[in-house]
Amino acid sequence: MNIAISSGKGGTGKTFIATNLAKVLSEKHDRIHYLDCDVEEPNGHLFIHPVIHKQKDVTLVAPMDVDEEKCIHCGKCAEACHYNAIAMVKDNVLIFRELCHVCGGCVIACPVDAILEKDRKIGIIKEGASQNINVFYALLETAEGGMSPRLVQKIKEYTGDCINILDSSPGTSCPVVETVKDVDLCVLVTDPTPFGINDLKLSVDMAREIGQEPAILVNRAEYHDDALKAYCEAEQLDIIGEIPDERKIAESYSRGEMAVDQFPEIRKRFEKIADDVLILAEQERPVRKKAGKEKITSKKSPERAKSYGESQNQKPRELVVISGKGGTGKTSLTASFTALAQSVVIADCDVDAADLHLVLSPQIKERGLFSGGVEVRIDQDVCTQCGKCKQVCRFSAVREFQENGKSRYEIDALACEGCGVCELVCADDAIKSKPALNGEWFMSDCRHGPMSHAKLGVAEENSGRLVTIVRDKAAYLAQQNGISEAIMDGAPGTGCPVISSITGAEFALAVTEPTVSGIHDLERVLQVIHHFGVRSGVIVNKYDLNEELTHKINELAEEYGATFLGTIPYGKEVTEAQMQKLSVVEYTDTPLTESIKKIWEKMNGILHVERK
Repeated sequence: MNIAISSGKGGTGKTFIATNLAKVLSEKHDRIHYLDCDVEEPNGHLFIHPVIHKQKDVTLVAPMDVDEEKCIHCGKCAEACHYNAIAMVKDNVLIFRELCHVCGGCVIACPVDAILEKDRKIGIIKEGASQNINVFYALLETAEGGMSPRLVQKIKEYTGDCINILDSSPGTSCPVVETVKDVDLCVLVTDPTPFGINDLKLSVDMAREIGQEPAILVNRAEYHDDALKAYCEAEQLDIIGEIPDERKIAESYSRGEMAVDQFPEIRKRFEKIADDVLILAEQERPVRKKAGKEKITSKKSPERAKSYGESQNQKPRELVVISGKGGTGKTSLTASFTALAQSVVIADCDVDAADLHLVLSPQIKERGLFSGGVEVRIDQDVCTQCGKCKQVCRFSAVREFQENGKSRYEIDALACEGCGVCELVCADDAIKSKPALNGEWFMSDCRHGPMSHAKLGVAEENSGRLVTIVRDKAAYLAQQNGISEAIMDGAPGTGCPVISSITGAEFALAVTEPTVSGIHDLERVLQVIHHFGVRSGVIVNKYDLNEELTHKINELAEEYGATFLGTIPYGKEVTEAQMQKLSVVEYTDTPLTESIKKIWEKMNGILHVERK
């Protein structure tokens, strides 16, 4: 039995739910497998505390070099690559590892076998146990964001003949789809905030798009209105449990403790949730309301991303606000910064689960389509069933099926990454492709300045490319309005959208919280920032939950050469401000908002000095 725990946004308590659920289930069943599929930021082991008994590298055979003695500089390798990961520059072939999806297209296209493939490490897998919970988790290598779905596939190989809890990454992109697509039950964790509800809607659409009817679990269930319950009722969604919003739970979580071990009343709730989850997982759950994809109103041709910096737009000086894990307050802090800034362009680069518009209420002035890949199909009337497409596909996206006693082949749209290799090898011209519509970009005005933002389609991929378009549109807005600085809300984690957000930025500001998972994920994101040579700073939100860990975060920032810019206390003003569609510095004046203003003064001072 496979049960996935997922969420539309980070910070809803997904891992909190998954680990406590695994704990109570382990006390009633002989064996539980906990598989942490959040390969960018795996945190479950910090709470289950397994004894690690095995570790292994995960590698893929990938193009790593070119045999110059064989190469005839024909450029066919670059023509075949759909990811701009290989280029011809003055008769030199350059391979950009961070962009390569390891599809093998360049190898097939090369007429002289000059592309050299070697083992490329994309991560490690660790195996351990805590009592009768077997734990499996992976750590993605720094700057290997595009390999997340491959690593998720490797983790899922450890599902056993028992109850398997799959802790998904947040959002709706490729790694989440890979985790959720074939489970017995998908549980979506949310909270009753505007951000939580908005991102839950995206997750529900994603789950239903891939044939899953999700169940809903509400964490931090302090209701300010009936919006969440009204949405679930309208969408015929089952709410299987609620966990209260109590500071003592947050403090216990910060120390890496299990709530079911600390609070008897919370244990009772989880025991009831566990019973209901097992019942639902054994039932047939057809999709009750399948969300149709939103009608795109733009009449323009879809736009494909160039490498950032290729466009004619002059780059503004970019401050990107990111976080190792979701729920640290990254977007709320970004909204406050835009309110405090004098003249700035705003960009929401968190395209998988964009929330900044909920606070800034932008008025759309221009919009366009985004194509980050291709849609592929096999023309059955032309196909000769040779099977070459299936043989060369490294994503297992070509499925073989029987029809009238004959083998047929079709494309699995969820697995396909649009690399074009199948089309490259088909001698019968049976593979047909066209640009995919993966999302939409917007240029808007809001009360704090011009804004660039976007929305990735349901269960779509290539969010990194859409981030590039958002940044390019922000550069255009800066140029048109004579503005020299941009504030960008980046994505959480360490994957493709984060890499696309920080590459070439002036300053990366990492927002974290004083929890064991917050420190773990902060170090991961600082490693990515360091890899790309971007100057950085660190802020601790809710610092008073655990002041000992706040001190350790200060030391960690110093270790990575990041400027420690300050702390923000725990408070519920931010959620109250969200309900009014305001940043917290516009909504009220408290010690919390004063701390944000002081941090902005420091941040603005750093940028001002650099400007000179």
